[in-house]
Amino acid sequence: RNSEPPCPHKQCRRNCSGCFIGAGFFCACPSSFTRLPHVAGTEQNLHLARRIQTQWKEFGLDTAELVSYDVLLSYPNQSAPNYVAITDEHGNEIFNTSLFEVPPPGYENVSEVLPPYNAFSAQGVPTADLVYINYGRAEDFFKLEREMGINCTGKIVIARYGKIFRGNKVKNAILAGAKGMILYSDPVDYCAPGVSPYPDGWNLPGGAVQRGNVLNLNGAGDPLTPGYPAKEYTFRYDTDEGVGIPKIPVHPIGYHDAEMLLRSMGGAAAPDETWKGKLNVSYNVGPGFSDPHIRMHVHTLNQITRIYNVIGTIKGSVEPDRYVIFGGHRDSWVFGGIDPTTGAAVLQAVAQSFGNMVMKGWRPRRTIIFASWDAEEFGLLGSTEWAEVMKHINAERKVDCTPLLNQLVYNLTKEIPSPDEGYESKSLYDSWLEKDPSPESKNLPRINKLGSGSDFEAFFQRLGIVSGRARYTKNRKVDKFSNYPLYHTSYETFELVERFYDPAFRKQLVVAQLRAGLVYELADALLLPLHCQDYAEALETYANGVHDLAKKHKKQLELYGVSFDPLFSAVANFTDAAADFQHRLLQLDKNDPTAVRIMNDQLMLLERAFIDPLGLPGRRFYRHVIFAPSSRNKYAGVSFPGIYDALFNIESRTDPPKAWAEVKRQISIAAFTVQAAAGMLQAVM
Repeated sequence: RNSEPPCPHKQCRRNCSGCFIGAGFFCACPSSFTRLPHVAGTEQNLHLARRIQTQWKEFGLDTAELVSYDVLLSYPNQSAPNYVAITDEHGNEIFNTSLFEVPPPGYENVSEVLPPYNAFSAQGVPTADLVYINYGRAEDFFKLEREMGINCTGKIVIARYGKIFRGNKVKNAILAGAKGMILYSDPVDYCAPGVSPYPDGWNLPGGAVQRGNVLNLNGAGDPLTPGYPAKEYTFRYDTDEGVGIPKIPVHPIGYHDAEMLLRSMGGAAAPDETWKGKLNVSYNVGPGFSDPHIRMHVHTLNQITRIYNVIGTIKGSVEPDRYVIFGGHRDSWVFGGIDPTTGAAVLQAVAQSFGNMVMKGWRPRRTIIFASWDAEEFGLLGSTEWAEVMKHINAERKVDCTPLLNQLVYNLTKEIPSPDEGYESKSLYDSWLEKDPSPESKNLPRINKLGSGSDFEAFFQRLGIVSGRARYTKNRKVDKFSNYPLYHTSYETFELVERFYDPAFRKQLVVAQLRAGLVYELADALLLPLHCQDYAEALETYANGVHDLAKKHKKQLELYGVSFDPLFSAVANFTDAAADFQHRLLQLDKNDPTAVRIMNDQLMLLERAFIDPLGLPGRRFYRHVIFAPSSRNKYAGVSFPGIYDALFNIESRTDPPKAWAEVKRQISIAAFTVQAAAGMLQAVM
């Protein structure tokens, strides 16, 4: 079914005769994409890039090229390992955390696995008292400082993973004056009840460690070339001047080691039950032990390294200058069984499917670009650097997307059979609706706001290009723990997916069908399947939401003359403009190519009308006025982020008139932007 030789790996039972999703797609066995680690900047990841390039040419794509950039990456120092120690009163180290993870079964002889680390951590060997800070959120630090009188200045802090992006945890620790940070995964967040640790189940073993970068880039891309592509002609900042690089050492550990550190903690008790996990410790917050201290050894090295995107194209037949981008990243921290290979496999399957159609004579109306991004794990670097070059070009069950794509997603999921057990006779839409209804409308499935943490960021948040993503994730009604437990560990293997998550690869097939459907409709429809009236409804919901947040400060709103009326007026005008646009669209002469082009361009450019070239305060590369990653959690999206951030913690600001003036300014920016977007929909004379 493919050009690959039979897989020699003893655990592969397919011999490439029942390849990915049972449809003759490329070999997805461990020796294919997940048998060896493929960290960005390594030879193995370059080998994988070249293999994808070769396959895309074989699939029938018009072009498939490697596009390189020289970016700042970060690796452990193999001659000076990172670890955390407990010291006695004489400074002697009496306990050291593990230097590596025990290899998963079948991978004992793989030598290229990097030890657990947090990329871009500062180097250092700090010694200090330890303070437990729960999840390391802003509200956790507020609890310690304002209610418990505990100062983290000069301390090493330990936080559990979960709730927010790890880079936000590190930023909060730096703002609190900490001199070092330890991260660990608590069983309460990463071990589901009644499930065994890997390899017997999909729970996190006590020695497993989540890797990940701890940058605070805010959309900048390569830390040394913010805003510009990392090419040979680009000016670079010195490494110590790089954007978003933390100034304190950070290191991740497993929960067995964390239990040793937390067991002897003194000081105040945990303020409430929400601060307690499932380790056999009291969860005292400290600071410190009765006698010993904590010493961190972090020697991580940052170095400029070449990375490679694979970019393939199918040229459009009618509008070759209009592009639909379908991408996913290739690099992983170790084997990448789920992140990124489930997505990379779908990308390969869709590329082959479209290539087959091209070889049979089909051409899309618009050009399709396929992208295998590199260095996503190091801060979305490959996709951001490419976007910084190609600024004129994207449309890329859990679904996150711009409201313009809502109807298209709903329509496609109604045509795809559900892969979920017990829903065999129902559509994907039906099972999605039942398992994850929208909080605003129980008659529709949930579609989330686009935050960050994935490669759509630069296209959507910086350039205002219509974007979306679709994936399978946990059931909100059942699973209360964070993400999937083995995220970014050595145990995220092919076997994890095959045995526990998607044994028949039916969910993979559904994601491939949905993503392929999105690409096909956006690339080949005469009229772009984008619905501006859904955006109008969303704007009304978002405006009401941020207004409700402000109403908690009713006296201050009156005192400082803060009114949301301009924003509500602009939203009403946008709603009218969207309704009028839809009316004209229904009357459009589809045989008039100029009229069709005009209406399509208005739809395509509508998202860009929400871009403020000045960016959000303190986050100049996040320019979307309606959506942005939360400034306190990069993974989560917030609406009207300028207003939202201006209102955050406003009761504690030292200069209330200035703080409320900023709220008024952000309301005016939002009102102006929404009104400008309404103008984008007006009839062209």
